[in-house]
Amino acid sequence: MRKGYIEILVDRCKGCEMCIPACPNDLITFPMETLNKAGYFVAKFVDPEEQCNACKLCAVACPDCAIVVYKRAKEPVAGGKE
Repeated sequence: MRKGYIEILVDRCKGCEMCIPACPNDLITFPMETLNKAGYFVAKFVDPEEQCNACKLCAVACPDCAIVVYKRAKEPVAGGKE
């Protein structure tokens, strides 16, 4: 089950690649295939096995605040207890 995921704000990303080594699970790539309005290639979040744990290291490393981290809320188990 996915614990978290990120959104890369395409219009803010300048392709500095600082987020790539910051991710402990290697979930951010730089495919050089998408240009934003400013003409920069942008990073891409790839998590097919749902390994993102919402650690926020990528967001902290981003100098342009182009990464938003979402953490999945805990779901109550049967009986209403967590």
